[in-house]
This record gives sequence, C-alpha cells and structure tokens, in this order.
Amino acid sequence: MAELRLAPEWRTTQWFNTATPLSLETLRGRVVMVSAFQMLCPGCVSQGLPQAQRVAETFRLEDVQVVGLHTVFEHHDAMGPKSLEAFLHEYKIKFPVGVDAPDGVGIPQTMRAYDMRGTPTTLLIDRAGRLRRHAFGHLPDLQLGAELMALLGEAPAPSARQSDGSACTPGGCD
Repeated sequence: MAELRLAPEWRTTQWFNTATPLSLETLRGRVVMVSAFQMLCPGCVSQGLPQAQRVAETFRLEDVQVVGLHTVFEHHDAMGPKSLEAFLHEYKIKFPVGVDAPDGVGIPQTMRAYDMRGTPTTLLIDRAGRLRRHAFGHLPDLQLGAELMALLGEAPAPSARQSDGSACTPGGCD
C-alpha cells in the first residue's frame, strides 16, 4: 500500500463566505470535502454543488469542513469574481469558496496540483491533511456519506509541532 502524503495546499486568489482565507493547515483535525466546480458546468450546478450543500448541512462544522473551489479552465471572461459572487448568492451557497489561482496558460494552479481532469471533482482529505479520495464526476450520496463516516471514524490526527517545538492543533499553535 502506498504511503499517504499531505494533500497539496490550495492556491487561491480570493475567498467568499469566510472572514479569512482557509488552508489545509488551519483545518487539520477536521475531515475536509472539497467540491471543485465551475458555475457554467451543468454537472456542478445540478449535482456537485447541491451535494456539497447537503454535506455542509448534515455534518457538524467541527467534524467536516466543506470547501468550494471555483476552478475555471474555460470561458474565463464569463466566470470572474463578480459573476461568482452573484452565483453564490443566487444558489444560496453558504460554505466557503476559494477562487483557484490562474496559471497564465489555462489550467488553474490547484487544479493542476491535484491533477484534476475537469469539474465537478470531489476531494476528501482526512484529519491529518492527507488526500484520501479524488473523484471526477458525481459520487452517489450514500457512497460519499459512507466515505465521510469512515474518515470520521478514524483516530484524530496527532498534533503537529512547529520548528520551535510548540504544539499546533486545529484551534491554533501554542
């Protein structure tokens, strides 16, 4: 079995529905579900985002953090931050959404770091910050729920240590 590695950190330019930018480091200790989407993607609008909303409404925030990643690889002019803000309001999306940083060539940086094939894509990251599921397309609700519960059933991640030896937990560092 291959060794599990830390999931790549997100590379974002802007965040919506959160007072401060999110990072995998600050979310350590929680299971993280990332829903990568484009607002002009029919599968994202009809399946991916509604599923992410159901997960956000079902699980306690202390246990599962749902994060949207707006990863635009086509129709760039039509899907800028102003349009995204209106879209999130119209669809009543309340969970945090980060805008994937462009790479200047066409495939956004986080999308490239995770080797995503398109949208929608679902990523599940365990409490220790390791990528445990990478699914292109739609996962059935029952399967996603079972995978989330399995990750929640695992032992909590050990506290990380900073270079000076002080402990870090999901709530901050000593």
